[in-house]
Amino acid sequence: MLGVRIALGGCRGREAIHYLTKAWCWLPGKPAMTKHPNWVPCVSPSRLRSYSSSTSPAVEADMHKTSPVCSYNEWDPLEEVIVGRVEGAIVPQFSVEVKANTNHQHWGFFQQLGGQPFPPEHLERAKAEIEELCNVLKHEGVTVRRPKQVDFQKEYSTPDFTSTGMYAAMPRDILLVIGDEIIESPMAWRSRFFEYRAYRPLMKEYFRAGAKWTTAPKPQMSDALYDMNYPMNCKNERSMLAASGRFVTTEFEPCFDAADFIRAGRDIFCQRSQVTNLMGIEWLQRHLGSEYTIHQLSFDDPNPMHIDATFNIIGPGLVVVNPERPCHQLNMFKRAGWDIVTAPKPCIPDDHPLWMSSKWLSMNVLMLDPKRVVVDKSEGPTQQMFERLGIKCIRVSIRFANSLGGGFHCWTSDVRRRGTLESYF
Repeated sequence: MLGVRIALGGCRGREAIHYLTKAWCWLPGKPAMTKHPNWVPCVSPSRLRSYSSSTSPAVEADMHKTSPVCSYNEWDPLEEVIVGRVEGAIVPQFSVEVKANTNHQHWGFFQQLGGQPFPPEHLERAKAEIEELCNVLKHEGVTVRRPKQVDFQKEYSTPDFTSTGMYAAMPRDILLVIGDEIIESPMAWRSRFFEYRAYRPLMKEYFRAGAKWTTAPKPQMSDALYDMNYPMNCKNERSMLAASGRFVTTEFEPCFDAADFIRAGRDIFCQRSQVTNLMGIEWLQRHLGSEYTIHQLSFDDPNPMHIDATFNIIGPGLVVVNPERPCHQLNMFKRAGWDIVTAPKPCIPDDHPLWMSSKWLSMNVLMLDPKRVVVDKSEGPTQQMFERLGIKCIRVSIRFANSLGGGFHCWTSDVRRRGTLESYF
């Protein structure tokens, strides 16, 4: 049976290879099938790269010892994570890029409160939820780090625009961890221009401890980055625009939110969205080089922004998909032997305020390892889905924190997971 799985290839074939019990490995400059005292299961030289890292396990282990940052996917055992802050959260000013990313039923909220704090009672309840999330993560053995508090209400100006800030609630949006490198993304909202300041003490600490630290090109955010005449009112028209590749962001300069990328070892999947343009995707591919491949996906979504409530990879060859936003490239995953799981309908009530997100935050979960997941305790159908997959649910409520624009995956950025670079595709 094991041989059949290997012959079939895909993620199952790759997984089967790691269970081979023969302690043989091909070594450069040695005859084929030379036994190595510190063996790792391998395949023939011609197929080696398809199934595992070109970096030896010893080097991978050293990387974990020398760098506090090391994460290749969304499911390896989580050791350290950054959790965002509620404190100081400011409603973004209602500029064109914010308008294009928010539901028209909330436009009055932004017009009235833009540049001011979110409702204080709501923030207090959200803060209590996130503090409980931190406590649960610590109880599960995860080291929790937090950004510093910043005055986001202070107005700032550049030669191209004036704005107030927003928050440091969603580290997933700004920080992209690839291996031992942590990348600050060039986000597209003007209100997030200086958001990196909340994370700089952590970035400097990680850098001094041996991590790679990269800041993507900072966008000017002049009017040229935005389609100032982008249609906003008609959902059907926006669906057609998204299908044709037209979004509120232009190709004036690279921009991307890190949350538009989801990692599966050597393969990284992303979407062109209202906040991520093709130049941003190309910049990241060139920066990472040939060791990684970025695959662009597209969905039936009139307002794409952040991939992890539409397409969430939760294990090797295992992805949860949104039934309302079907993926146009799903066959490539089926051909590779991946298991496709359709997310159940969310349980968030209609009257709950979701100012910057959708109900599909129900599938925006955080994997602690392949057999444990943090999921909202009110999302019974989602819990049942994971239990059928043999995954234990760690139940936490962040319903009020959801209103600020994210679920568990958004509120966190995994700094270190215990694993190595592999190919699952």
